Amino acid sequence: MLASLSSQPFNDPDWIFEIKWDGYRAIAETGSHFRLYSRNGLSFSEKFPPVATALQNQEHDMILDGEIVAYNENNLPDFQTLQHFGENPDTPLVYQVFDLLYLNGHSTTSLSTIERKELLKEALAENDFVKYCEHVEQRGVDFFNAAKENNLEGIIAKRATAPYSVGKRSGDWLKIKHHNTEEAVIAGFTAPRGSRKKFGALILGRYKDKKLVYAGHTGTGFDQQSLTKVYDQLQPLITKKSPFDITPKTNTPATWVRPELVCNIKFSELTKEHIFRHPVFMGLRIDKPAKEVTIPKNEKTMATIKKAEGKKPEAKSRTAKHANNLEDNRTVKTGTKEVKLTNQNKMYWPDEGYTKGNLVNYYEKMHPYILPYLKNRPESLNRFPNGIKGSSFYHKDAGDTAPDWVESVEIYSESTQKNVDYIICNDKATLIYLAILVCIEMYPLNSTVNKLEYPTYMIIDIDPSGKNTFDQVIDTALATKQVLDECGATSYCKTSGASGLHVFVPMGNKYDYEQVKTFAHLTAMKITELLPDITTLERNLKKRGNRKIYVDYLQNRKGQTIASAYSVRPKKGATVSAPLDWKEVKKGLHPSQFDINTVPKRVTRLGDIFKPVLGKGIDIMKCLKKMEE
Repeated sequence: MLASLSSQPFNDPDWIFEIKWDGYRAIAETGSHFRLYSRNGLSFSEKFPPVATALQNQEHDMILDGEIVAYNENNLPDFQTLQHFGENPDTPLVYQVFDLLYLNGHSTTSLSTIERKELLKEALAENDFVKYCEHVEQRGVDFFNAAKENNLEGIIAKRATAPYSVGKRSGDWLKIKHHNTEEAVIAGFTAPRGSRKKFGALILGRYKDKKLVYAGHTGTGFDQQSLTKVYDQLQPLITKKSPFDITPKTNTPATWVRPELVCNIKFSELTKEHIFRHPVFMGLRIDKPAKEVTIPKNEKTMATIKKAEGKKPEAKSRTAKHANNLEDNRTVKTGTKEVKLTNQNKMYWPDEGYTKGNLVNYYEKMHPYILPYLKNRPESLNRFPNGIKGSSFYHKDAGDTAPDWVESVEIYSESTQKNVDYIICNDKATLIYLAILVCIEMYPLNSTVNKLEYPTYMIIDIDPSGKNTFDQVIDTALATKQVLDECGATSYCKTSGASGLHVFVPMGNKYDYEQVKTFAHLTAMKITELLPDITTLERNLKKRGNRKIYVDYLQNRKGQTIASAYSVRPKKGATVSAPLDWKEVKKGLHPSQFDINTVPKRVTRLGDIFKPVLGKGIDIMKCLKKMEE
């Protein structure tokens, strides 16, 4: 049974609501003739042996419907993590079972959803790899909001009285998405450019009225392993004829393939022609036939969204305060490089009236001040295509869609356990390009590409909980300065741009990450000794409660990133992570004082007061000796 697309969550006593899992849909037949397979009949027993073994211990003969899910390091279901299960067999894996089609010789498909789930809960023997998928009744809006808060893909709504319609897409099941994710058919690939190997981008399509329609192209989201894997699987499918009824134009020569492979993508928005903007490759979908990848009849494109927005005249008065009414499409020239600016009047801070153009203008003005903190540092890009109130996604791989002049470097990522082609922001053109991608905040690594193992600075991230006041944050920052002053370590403070403060200590790229983290840990311990009532080293928010400030020294681990000095933040008021003079760190200070309007004026008056952070580092050994005294 398949779900139809729905745009909004709802409350209804006749419906139940489940998590929309980000994995492979799978059918399991338990009993003497065990099988575990995808919707298109592909066996999953060899691919996911822990699940297969766990299912063979069931007490009853059943046909189960569910989803095989892998959990990432944040304990969230993650499709990309599932893709790499073969290389990482210790990855947490669970078969989330949400339906029962057959039990001990009897079909259950004619029973209602609630009756089937009640039988399933009684019959299913749960273990580490097989779990019953819980649900909530009636309260779909609250459940969807909880899914958003936990960064899940979305929810599934099911009519409580509906039977199981085998093989049919029904209005009795509805998928309501939080993230913009979708399946697409791979119809071909373009030739690579520069240092890229195998292919440049995948050419995507979806079916409409049984004809394959162009849906965009993606060259991002690949590491070397997935690039090679996809390329090898495409080779036997190569054909001379385009599979499209209307062949699209491509920037580099195209190689066409038979439209048999399906991939998962994450994207920013849809055009009125149903083309994905900024699609990112998430992995191959081996569980879905290509012919089922169709354009939903009720799919919302940007054209329909804008049309709906146009029916709300009051929106203009709310947002007119700061909107610049910039030329919506223009070109900025910087040296020999040209950056095309698009959708400059698109609203990104709707309450304040700040647009994409305001963001670009800020980084144009501030490039002399922010670039020193980005230079030669791999960037972790968090993109907000629909503004700060929309969903965001991380984009680390430069891919094939970036301009030729954008610099990148391939580095092994500890968090993703794969090589990533990181963008390096060394000039004004690249900074503006990142702003156009709606990377509101700049997240550089703590070290540069020429000294990856040696961070430039140490960071103490003062992270308040729900009920801490900003005055308590200030007290913690001053305690941090006291600890560092006493051991002879010069420190510098900046706002996080959110609710906390960051204290930096220059290291001069002389010590490795482990040494810097150890010194930060000792510093954090001293801080909590000074302020035991309001600070803690407990990272878990539930364990520390909402009244203690977390003194985060783990920002000094290899691969960590933190908002750069002068970076805008996707927060109310378009706040900026602003360097401070220690004399300013006193009661009355608040992060809201520093935003995209006030900070450019501030640096014109004060210059870059954070610059010493990039200079000569402290002597850790001398500081440790003083700490021990």
